[in-house]
Amino acid sequence: MPEKKDYYEVLGVPKEASEKEIKSAYRKLAMKYHPDRSDASDAEERFKEISEAYAVLADTDKRKKYDQFGHAGINSQYSQEDLFRGVNFEDLLRGFGFGGGESIFDMFFGGGRGRGPARGRDLRYDLNLTLEQVATGLETTIEVPRTESCPTCGGSGARPGTSPAVCSSCRGSGQVTRAQNTPFGQIVTSTTCPKCGGRGQIVTNPCSDCSGTGRVHRTRKINIRVPPAVEDGQHLKLRSQGDATGQGGAPGDLYVVLNVLPHAQFQRANSDLLFEKPISITQAALGAEVEVPTLNGRARVRVPAGTQTGSVFRLRGKGLPRLQGLGSGDLHVKVKIKIPSTLTERQKQLLEALAGEFGEKRPAQTEKEKSIIDKIVDEVKSAVH
Repeated sequence: MPEKKDYYEVLGVPKEASEKEIKSAYRKLAMKYHPDRSDASDAEERFKEISEAYAVLADTDKRKKYDQFGHAGINSQYSQEDLFRGVNFEDLLRGFGFGGGESIFDMFFGGGRGRGPARGRDLRYDLNLTLEQVATGLETTIEVPRTESCPTCGGSGARPGTSPAVCSSCRGSGQVTRAQNTPFGQIVTSTTCPKCGGRGQIVTNPCSDCSGTGRVHRTRKINIRVPPAVEDGQHLKLRSQGDATGQGGAPGDLYVVLNVLPHAQFQRANSDLLFEKPISITQAALGAEVEVPTLNGRARVRVPAGTQTGSVFRLRGKGLPRLQGLGSGDLHVKVKIKIPSTLTERQKQLLEALAGEFGEKRPAQTEKEKSIIDKIVDEVKSAVH
């Protein structure tokens, strides 16, 4: 698949372009490349390209994600259908003699322009995952409310034993054609038949179970498999698991969006994990072997004598699996020296004796002066920072 062009380049506008400039650029290009007006062999592809660019750059949230992450930020958050929903193409192209937003949407996703019934609506399901589930992968069953083809009438909408009548307005095509004279010449457009809604048929004896719509509402259990190493915001696409149309069109797709929950102990950086381990002053000074958690048990880390706060120790292969099964990341253990908030008299005496060994002179005691213990604590804190 060829790499997508930069959306700003497609519309011919700078990155700091205003909403008005983006809209104006799209209208000019749409007038030039609309397939109902242009004879260019690549007119439809160019029109799709500029319409997609406009759908992203005209939306504040989508534009922000695109500016920050490029096409990857858009592809990971939105399905192709989601990009176009809510964009009022009809107002943009009014006066040019072009079809409205529905015909543009259909051009992309299977309806309109004589291509048969429209697809069903795509659905979204959000699935929360723990970091442990990201590490192992997950097989689970989700329950998805959706519309399905009515089993009683087979999706026709007609009472069993009867058949729908051919629409007299579009003669079964589901499309009506209109010719309009404009300053640019006569333009012929095809739009969804308003009488039959694009079905090409009129139900005169509706099915009692679906009331003639050809669809019924069901909650369906669907088994899914989430592979290991997924990232927050990624999605799984389950083809034909979305809504049915009741018009003979293919069902939409189901997008399962994966939300990785924050972990109480670990921070994630791709396939690596970071864990912060508090240690005492004596453990840092004398060295110690400390125990730390991992995603699949406990492990031990050797802290050498003289370790400074902020030091990081790596446990190879104790992180998350990498994509495509290329081994696992590492667990990085960052030690933080914990200063005791209270001391017993015995502990104070020992620290004072240690201060003496370091050649520190004990100042005269006054109420306003700090004790030697406070000084040691300050010095340790200073070393920490």
